[in-house]
Amino acid sequence: MLSDSDITQLRDALKAGKPPTVWFTGRAVGVDAGKSGKVVSFASPEEGDFIEVKPTGSKDTLSFSKAELTLNRPKQRSAAAKKPAVAAPVVEEEIYQPAPAPSRASGASEASGEKKRAPRRRTMPPSEVTVTLHSTPRGDWTVDVVVGKKRSVRSMPIPAAAIHKIAKELPDQVETAISAVMAAARQQHEERIALLQAELDAARRALNELK
Repeated sequence: MLSDSDITQLRDALKAGKPPTVWFTGRAVGVDAGKSGKVVSFASPEEGDFIEVKPTGSKDTLSFSKAELTLNRPKQRSAAAKKPAVAAPVVEEEIYQPAPAPSRASGASEASGEKKRAPRRRTMPPSEVTVTLHSTPRGDWTVDVVVGKKRSVRSMPIPAAAIHKIAKELPDQVETAISAVMAAARQQHEERIALLQAELDAARRALNELK
């Protein structure tokens, strides 16, 4: 787990242009414990998953909490510890007994038993994905994406034209809400343009009087 002093050390390394290395603890979700990654940024405020890390070998940047990361590199097991123990061979005396002739019924039973003992592949369900759109009174849009419990995209800007196109494919209630936000932003910009135009006209009249 990272301490407050560890966070300060990581921030100093980022300011120096050297993305620091961290390792994932057993509490990390979606990443193997002991794997390394590079810290790329910090979100604000410093709560929850605010540390942006790119795991080694991955192109994605994921968010983690202090409890999921550490500056202590995990110890590597020695070759002797990794090598499995080999049991001493056991010699058994074989007694010859004639095998009974297999019947058709027993052959079918054995085949059925082999089918029942066949290993089954366990398919993991896909992670839940949550996509959240945010708007500002000026008509700026951003998107957040959470995969499972990890925020993979944070406050990414989205053009208003793309939001308008997406809204047409969504249910009527959602399109109506988005259209209302865009209409309010459009009106705000039109009022500002009118105000700026009036100021520009006044400046031109004052300039003409000085000629």
